[in-house]
Amino acid sequence: MDAKSLRRQKIKYRIRHKISGIAAKPRLSVFRSNGDIYCQLIDDVNGVTLAAASSREKDILAQKVVKIEKSKLVGQSLAKKALALGIETCVFDRGGYLYHGRVKAVAEGAREGGLKF
Repeated sequence: MDAKSLRRQKIKYRIRHKISGIAAKPRLSVFRSNGDIYCQLIDDVNGVTLAAASSREKDILAQKVVKIEKSKLVGQSLAKKALALGIETCVFDRGGYLYHGRVKAVAEGAREGGLKF
């Protein structure tokens, strides 16, 4: 493991020590790869994923926009799925990434979609 990923892993563990999700208020976890972005609503008590969205979904993939715009669409898609399940609030887990750029765009998209955190 290189220094950059080791640093992110330490930050991720530190965040997860403080944050956990329950069924009523799940954890919105973000994973960012070079090309795509994935997010999940996770109930940590039962260890289940309640809803998930990614930039690999057909409706988001069909739109030819920059990665930040795709990230915002992913956040809105997840918020729509969460509201359909009756989930209105969540805890944001940036996954060791800086709250900037695509990670921030997911959060803004989820807020615009109706999620509160």
